[in-house]
Amino acid sequence: MLSRKKETTLGQRSAVTSVGSLDLDRYCGLWYEIGRLPLRWEDDTAADITADYTLEDDGSVRVVNRCIDKSGAPSQAIGRATPVHGKPGRLQVSFLPELLRWVPFTKGDYWVLKIDDAYTVALVGTPDHKNLWLIAREPRIDPAIEAAYLDEATRQGFDLERWITPVQSGQHVTDDQLKG
Repeated sequence: MLSRKKETTLGQRSAVTSVGSLDLDRYCGLWYEIGRLPLRWEDDTAADITADYTLEDDGSVRVVNRCIDKSGAPSQAIGRATPVHGKPGRLQVSFLPELLRWVPFTKGDYWVLKIDDAYTVALVGTPDHKNLWLIAREPRIDPAIEAAYLDEATRQGFDLERWITPVQSGQHVTDDQLKG
């Protein structure tokens, strides 16, 4: 377990900041989850977790999250992310069925906190410090790069004590697996 936690005086966490610019065209595509904080909607033993982002004509991003769940079955969640006007690196995401996405207060923050120049590794989190993901274009990354990204998470006030590193075999859930 990692025990990285950073707080300012009086026990308040550091502010979360997103990147100053983000090219959504370059950001889109397949990403592997390298690690995350626990999520109430994803079991801690899920494996081969991926996120596939597709830029839509209206400027939104189609989000397809896939994994192998704890019972060994393929699983999928489909959502839509909308860029926050004037705030590069910030999106609002909803996984509600499309007909219900208009309902107020049903979108979650998705902030890109750090990304390399080649768009191969990214740190994504929420401003409330509750959600954090380290994602990459490959299923494994150099431990030094991972440490640098986790150091950034700690600098921004994320508590990594419960950090989860999912199994990544290098495979990803396919459409055929979901049909089967």
